Amino acid sequence: MTSVLLLDVVGLTPRTLAHMPRLGALAASGAQTRLGTVLPAVTCSVQSTMLTGLAPAQHGIVGNGWYFRDQGEVHLWRQHNALVQGEKVWEAARRDRPGFTAANIGWWYAMGASTDVTVTPRPVYHADGRKSPDAYVRPPALHDELTGALGEFPLFQYWGPTASIASTRWMVEATRMVMRERRSDLVMAYLPHLDYDLQRFGPESLQADRAAAELDAAMAPLLDDARAAGATVVAVAEYGIEPANLPVDLNRVLRSEGLLEVYVQQGREQLDPWTSRAFAVADHQVAHVYVADPADVGRVRDLLKGLPGVDEVLDRAAQQRYGLDHERSGELVVVAEPGAWFTYYYWLDDDRAPEFARGVDIHRKPGYDPAELFFDPADRLAKAKAGLGLVRKKLGLRYAMNVVPLDPSWVRGTHGRLPSSEADAPLLLCSNAELPFWGGAGDTVPAARVRDLVLQAAGAGASGGRVGVDATVGAS
Repeated sequence: MTSVLLLDVVGLTPRTLAHMPRLGALAASGAQTRLGTVLPAVTCSVQSTMLTGLAPAQHGIVGNGWYFRDQGEVHLWRQHNALVQGEKVWEAARRDRPGFTAANIGWWYAMGASTDVTVTPRPVYHADGRKSPDAYVRPPALHDELTGALGEFPLFQYWGPTASIASTRWMVEATRMVMRERRSDLVMAYLPHLDYDLQRFGPESLQADRAAAELDAAMAPLLDDARAAGATVVAVAEYGIEPANLPVDLNRVLRSEGLLEVYVQQGREQLDPWTSRAFAVADHQVAHVYVADPADVGRVRDLLKGLPGVDEVLDRAAQQRYGLDHERSGELVVVAEPGAWFTYYYWLDDDRAPEFARGVDIHRKPGYDPAELFFDPADRLAKAKAGLGLVRKKLGLRYAMNVVPLDPSWVRGTHGRLPSSEADAPLLLCSNAELPFWGGAGDTVPAARVRDLVLQAAGAGASGGRVGVDATVGAS
């Protein structure tokens, strides 16, 4: 029997909740408050804070990716749970209640986690370079139970130009199956649907309103199950998505100043992190800038501070103010102004762009690329090319989806900085109004406090709930 259902409803804000009557009713009968997110307000960092009660400076997840100095490589979207430094909420619960069980459907850093049930997207990487949809599932027998009932995980509807409600529906139904058939005191589910059209069209668009309503309807059976089971529902958002109108090319500026270097393969330019004096790992509205020589830090800081769209450039001392001063962080962290966001682009001529730039390739790109949500509007054959690629995949042939635009101006929504408006600030909802909301009704609950809230909802107390000043710094 499930005690707590913890839902990560990506992009849940007052603006989106207005189009979600079912989730709104849960909030009206329970509790609703603003969630004080962390910097950077991106998936991996905020999830890790909510599950550990620690700031990024303590748990080490300084973004969706960073420069691994010991490897000389930029890696985004790693999956090993050991990267998260600190005790997770279910581990804390087990100290108070031996035998406490937990299931994770889709929250990040799932692989190798000590949860009893794990379901996370994980493609099949074939020997010839092809990639097929699938998921990593523990215990192994559950994999065939889920795919037998729900079909294969819809990977190509989880991210990319064809991302849609299908992936969230699969997550919802997988969560329902786990709640019915596997004893779990805590069930965590990740529901990403609002990430798509809010970034494609902006949070003020009609498409965003429709996406919110669509997600609410998809969630309804899961909320019914939770109510029937007597489970407490806690719904959180990592961030809100705000309108975007100004892409900023940090790496192109660094290259023009002779600080970033590339190497060439088959006429295409690759980022050279080994010899660059400075380069940026762009992650939505926050970028970690890695500076090889301490003598260059002042020059790089002054260069970036003067760029249109840049709000702050944080050195190590300033990072401490936001709880972001970890060894994985860049020597400088750049924060965008409202409406601005950072591209990862480093080439100066699109004809020299790397092959992966026009594809959906989240692991090879040295930064986040929201343009992956679009078929290139300038290429009338982009959708036909994608269709041909899928046919080749089904025939077991290699294929490439070279359909992503290199024009960042299509992106209409972004996140990563601390919220600029109440309408686009993330929310925390709870079906149980009796649980303590620190500071009183209507006040902000820091993301670091979600851990204690879940422990109390699960009846495991908040023993070991070491939430100090550093864990809540930067929350707004």
